[in-house]
Amino acid sequence: MNRLHISLIITIIVVLMAGHVKAQIITDRPDQTESSSTVGHGSLQIEAGLVTGFEGEGPNSTRQILAPTTLFRYGISEAIELRLVSQFETLKILDQKTQGISDIEIGVKVQIFKSEDSRTEVALITHLLVPTGTKELSGDSFGSINKLAASLQINDRLGLGSNLGYNYLGTGRGDLTYSLVLGIAVNQKVGIYIEPYGEVLDMSDFILNSDTGLTYLVKENLQLDFSFGTGLNQRMNFISLGCSWKIMPG
Repeated sequence: MNRLHISLIITIIVVLMAGHVKAQIITDRPDQTESSSTVGHGSLQIEAGLVTGFEGEGPNSTRQILAPTTLFRYGISEAIELRLVSQFETLKILDQKTQGISDIEIGVKVQIFKSEDSRTEVALITHLLVPTGTKELSGDSFGSINKLAASLQINDRLGLGSNLGYNYLGTGRGDLTYSLVLGIAVNQKVGIYIEPYGEVLDMSDFILNSDTGLTYLVKENLQLDFSFGTGLNQRMNFISLGCSWKIMPG
């Protein structure tokens, strides 16, 4: 029985046990699917974490540590938020190790559909990748990361989210990205999710992964998370711990 089957079984058991509740701060971590919700006018949300993982086999294997990786989100209106991503990266290929700051991402999320009469939300997210990182870790060119995020609140405990995106990092034809997540509120403090996701590299190389994880609401504006993922058609694994803090306008 592989990890995906185990994750599915755990998810089904928790869904059957869960009560009709709705919980958690809405964050863009720990899953790969960005939420369709914005943080709200005047709110600052800081989502930070530690990620360690590897991919590839033999001499082509790569080990990566992001510690920390941080997303800053600030609401300039109810429908628009400004975003900044910064991370410190350790990259190891064979015996060569490189450490430093990754290129920063500056972006915006715009909610383009939300209705009180509908359980559906849609948002557009776009980031500009700026070549500001450590020389060995920088892409040395500007790039863009773009996603259309949609969500459906099925009931008080179940929600679906999806992303479809296109990234251009300065070379080749760019990459398509996709994800679909099922989120479950177990109780007023605990939520879990399961998610297939991946990309089509340079419009030709199809990558499929899956991950699962949980969130724990410490208090109304502070949330912890844990997640892990694996490659389904490639050798890849990661594990992550994180914390999200929401600062409401005074």
